[in-house]
Amino acid sequence: MALDPSQIPVQATPFEQPLSNFASRLKSGQVRVVAIGSSTTAGEGGIAPYPQRLLADLRILLPGITIEVINRGVGGEDAPAELKRFEHDVFDLKPDLVIWQVGTNSVWQQNPPSLEDTTRAIRNGIDQLLYAKRIDVTLMDLQYVPALLTPAKARKADAMVEAIGKIAEEKRVNVFRRFELMKGWHDVAGISFDRMVDPGDDDRLHASDWTTDKMAWQLANAIIAAAKKAPQSA
Repeated sequence: MALDPSQIPVQATPFEQPLSNFASRLKSGQVRVVAIGSSTTAGEGGIAPYPQRLLADLRILLPGITIEVINRGVGGEDAPAELKRFEHDVFDLKPDLVIWQVGTNSVWQQNPPSLEDTTRAIRNGIDQLLYAKRIDVTLMDLQYVPALLTPAKARKADAMVEAIGKIAEEKRVNVFRRFELMKGWHDVAGISFDRMVDPGDDDRLHASDWTTDKMAWQLANAIIAAAKKAPQSA
């Protein structure tokens, strides 16, 4: 019997850095996560966005812990615009972990900020999170979808994914490598774009219900695995 390609276990790359602050707060019995980003975070087309699903998944995986996942996504924004919201939409909420979904609109928009402006904003934001507020940071890179794979966009998308990875390595923060994960689903597991992309999105940019659900579950597991890497205090 032929193997259903959708059952091939393509998994997200594990996080390299421990989530020490998140792990410490788990011991207190309550954690707060803020998800900031654009339409993937805010939600698009009536599909429940990943922060809502992440909350449900973390509650399954961390029974007995009081968990908040606060959605601070704004559709259409890029990194410089998101950075301007940090004071109110991130710092005022006092999160233990921030997930910053970033980079897509700097490739997709017609008149986006330059790669240099985008990466400068990401570095600035990470510095504020890590050093000013001592908050754990996880970046989420681009989605692997037809809208970003056209001749006009593909090179920019690759450059943005590479830049986000380099920044994460420099700053010693984690990346949820969504682009790589979705590429694996498509190229290795044989999942079609018709399944991975929201069928109601004529731009072929936004993830489907299936993709969002699978992504949130893998993100939840990656977060918990990274928390377990944190040094245990005596």
